[in-house]
Amino acid sequence: MKIAIGQIAVNREWQKNQRTCVDVMQTAAGSGARLLVLPEGVLARDIADPDLVLSAAQPLDGPFLSALLDASRSNDMTTMLTIHISTGTKRVKNVLVAIRTGKVIAKYEKLHLYDAFSMQESVGVAPGNEVPSLVEIDEMRFGMMTCYDIRFPELARKLALDGADALVLPAAWVRGPLKEWHWEVLTTARALDNTCYVIASGECGPRNIGASVVVDPLGVSIVRAGETEALIFAEIDPKRIAYARSILPVLSNRRFAAPELIINELQAVNPE
Repeated sequence: MKIAIGQIAVNREWQKNQRTCVDVMQTAAGSGARLLVLPEGVLARDIADPDLVLSAAQPLDGPFLSALLDASRSNDMTTMLTIHISTGTKRVKNVLVAIRTGKVIAKYEKLHLYDAFSMQESVGVAPGNEVPSLVEIDEMRFGMMTCYDIRFPELARKLALDGADALVLPAAWVRGPLKEWHWEVLTTARALDNTCYVIASGECGPRNIGASVVVDPLGVSIVRAGETEALIFAEIDPKRIAYARSILPVLSNRRFAAPELIINELQAVNPE
């Protein structure tokens, strides 16, 4: 299967980001990609205005996603991206959506919020409380994760045990000491932990590292972007997954039960 990663720098104007996403979608589909993964938080961002993601949030049926849904009607490629969704409370949701042929076919509300390295995503964003269902494309199954989720092996393992052949990870990975090394280690580790592909799309620009990558089930980085905008392609193969799992049967050799999600009842009941 041919897949694509669209690495973009998100602008503060959602209309401009919308046009960029539509252009990337059209190029990827025209190149034969069956899946396109865009970064985290593509609706709006400004390094000088951290509250913009809150004030710019839109509902799922808002004008930003509506234009992307319209663009998706011209082909049957699946596109995955995350946007901030307004909730009517003091906090928004960071939602990963999968769209195809004019419809939202799956969505996932980010479980692990980035309260680390002197940042606190949970101030303006409410966490999700459900492990996402898998998305099927051409008989391959894809698990959905978002950015900081990559640091929590339990989610990746749960998705692999549910049957994921690949993990999709839109991200906005912030620059900082050792952060690029963390990105490389973690994307590789999650692929090796679960003998599956990891398809990680990183936002670039003044704050974030870019460095989008596809890692195969034996930890080989088969394509990687730099620090600037790019559209990269890779072929993923079910035979490679089967081979990896035959020589490295970590999923069947494990001695621990499948991870279970802990629900914080206060967060679930009162998202403010």
